[in-house]
Formats: sequence, structure tokens, C-alpha cells
Amino acid sequence: MATRENVQGTETRSTFGAIVGRLVAAAIVLAITAFFTPGFTIANIWTLIVAAVVLSILDYAIAKIFRTDASPFGRGITGFILAVAIIYVTSFIVPGYNVTLFGAIIAAIIFGIIDAIIPGRGM
Repeated sequence: MATRENVQGTETRSTFGAIVGRLVAAAIVLAITAFFTPGFTIANIWTLIVAAVVLSILDYAIAKIFRTDASPFGRGITGFILAVAIIYVTSFIVPGYNVTLFGAIIAAIIFGIIDAIIPGRGM
């Protein structure tokens, strides 16, 4: 029985580690994207962390509800439009995270490029 608890504990930690790793990757990609995108600002590190969490939750919800990948290059034009919408809608949820519609379009392109370069899925 001790072995099961150890195995379960390891699985829980590895799942938690994977979630934290995805959020850190999302925050890094988001920070790089905001830096290079005109019309896209993030006020501080806490706003960046909250925005990364919100983006990840919205991406997960979209993937589960519509059974599609919401990454910019995940499903062609549909994935791109969903990525723009997620990036733009987040500005209404997270204070200090500001993006224009044009900025969201540019950000989705940059996000997709960076997401393709950095290993693991950022958004």
C-alpha cells in the first residue's frame, strides 16, 4: 500500500509540475509577445501571471467546449481567430492587461511564432 501512495504522490506532483510548467511557459511567451506587439501592454509581473492563468483557462475551456485547438496555428484560420478572441477578451477580465483589437491580431501572430519555437505549449 505504501507503494501506491508513493506512486500516487509522484503522479500528483508531476501533474502539478506540468501545470506550473505550462503556466510559466505561457507567461514567458506572453511577456515576449507583449514586448514586441504595438498596442499591447502588461502593467506588471502580477498582471502577467494573472493574464497567463486566464489565457490558459480560456484556452482549456475553448478546447473542451468546441473540441478544437485555440492556438494561432493549431487549426488554421479557426485557431487563429480563437487565439485573437482569447487574447482580446482577456483585456476585459484582467486589470492592467491592455490590448487593442489590432494588437490582438498582431499578438496572435507573434504568439504563434514564439509558441512554435519554445518547446511545450504556451497558451
